[in-house]
Amino acid sequence: MKTLTLFALLTLPAFAIAADLRFVGTAKPIDGGEPIYREAHTVSGTCTDDLFVPQSQSVDYTRDGSDTFATKTLRYGQSVLRPTVTFRQPDFSEVVELINQNDETLRVIWQSPSGATEKSTLNITPSLVADAGFDNLVRQSWNRLVNEGESVQFEMVAPTRGDYYGFVLEPHSDTRIGAAHTFRIRPSSMVIGWLVDPILLGYNAQGLLTDYLGLTNIRKNQDTNYNAHIRYAINTTPECELTR
Repeated sequence: MKTLTLFALLTLPAFAIAADLRFVGTAKPIDGGEPIYREAHTVSGTCTDDLFVPQSQSVDYTRDGSDTFATKTLRYGQSVLRPTVTFRQPDFSEVVELINQNDETLRVIWQSPSGATEKSTLNITPSLVADAGFDNLVRQSWNRLVNEGESVQFEMVAPTRGDYYGFVLEPHSDTRIGAAHTFRIRPSSMVIGWLVDPILLGYNAQGLLTDYLGLTNIRKNQDTNYNAHIRYAINTTPECELTR
């Protein structure tokens, strides 16, 4: 009887309960000043075997308490690193869609401010990351980054280019980030590095994003996006671990 009981326990499905993560970011110019915009995030998921697994996410962008001027939705059903994404910025008639097709290909559709629509299809590799999937990459790589001090190589989707490029995620230090842990995302190619500035990330000891410093997805005008330092305040956390 004991053998049967043990077998039954070992073959039970993973225990999962619903869980949410809610946080708000305030974006300011990198050199300081008044807020440019704010973003409110709601991540719905589960605590599975005491680890948080995101399933969907919504982001509302506002200025000075006004109505929402941009939105983003993400679905992590196919992959937590490569979500299906819809980003809308009506002030510039811009729409970005990333559609994960069975985690085999990623369909990219960009309706640009000029009115043109560009489409491409990317083959998915295990190291490919899209949009907010970088946040989950950090958590998945926590032991390597924090405890072992190693770097992580990956590719990041550039929707407006219809392609992806190689990057390095690594431990870093910067006086502008006052978090428990600071990481940097930089291009792996020296040539791309001349054109693209690194992104700095701050995380607390639990694995929650506290800072983002670099190029954002919010347009300053028809041709350029804001560079900003976004500081995040956590409102609700899941009752399980974020990293392992």
